[in-house]
Amino acid sequence: MTMRVSDPWTDISKWPGGSDTFVEAFAKGLAVISAFGDHRKLTLTDVARHTNLPRAGARRLLYTLVTLGMARQEGDDFMLTPRILQLGFAYLSSLSLREVAQPVIETLSRKVDEVVAISVLDGVDVLYIARAEVTSVLRRGLITGSRIPAFCTSMGRVLLAGLPRDECSAVLANSDRRQWTRTTVTDVHKLEQEIEKVRVQGWSVVTEELELGAFGMAVPIYGANGSTIAAINLSTNLARHSPKALFKKFMPDLKAAADDISQHLIAYKQ
Repeated sequence: MTMRVSDPWTDISKWPGGSDTFVEAFAKGLAVISAFGDHRKLTLTDVARHTNLPRAGARRLLYTLVTLGMARQEGDDFMLTPRILQLGFAYLSSLSLREVAQPVIETLSRKVDEVVAISVLDGVDVLYIARAEVTSVLRRGLITGSRIPAFCTSMGRVLLAGLPRDECSAVLANSDRRQWTRTTVTDVHKLEQEIEKVRVQGWSVVTEELELGAFGMAVPIYGANGSTIAAINLSTNLARHSPKALFKKFMPDLKAAADDISQHLIAYKQ
């Protein structure tokens, strides 16, 4: 989506002068964030062009975001990180992901009587952005905003599978790969093999790697460009069914919910 230069959000020529009611430096920072729009990566030159800011000013603002963990740099490219969520749920609203996903996962949760959640990848963690509750026998009380390790969870492996292989390897190498349970896979090479399977089959199932008795399955949610933008997960306790029975019973509904959310997101962007 191309930004309109007539929009005061992105055209600094239309801003009022700095005063006690308008903080120009803050507005410039917001303009830099908004410059990314539908772009996953931008160079310094791109950001300066989109915002009409001098390169020196754009550089300072980008490195401020990097320092705060709200952006990251790879070579000449800059990317926003999910930590931008900490500015508030306005970020989620701009994506429409939470609004689209919440009724879908609530419907699915009621149908299957299990916990369903949506997450994004934030560094080495999975960050919950939406969740539908039922009475759960799982020990962990996870809510919107909660974080869990990506390497040993079904949602995390789906999200890691959506990254380029070198980025995935870097995340795994930087993860605190502790032995949460006796079945937790911590070896990087074995994890890379498992994530490669997820890339091929399009889903992940993880049993008792983060918590004894816990079973989770996840599939990707796709954006308009076909990239993985989030993961949807169904989690339950193995006391209810065997892993094989759980997969057969719930995976079709989980995939249908993911497809529903993805199609709505694509329609919203068009």
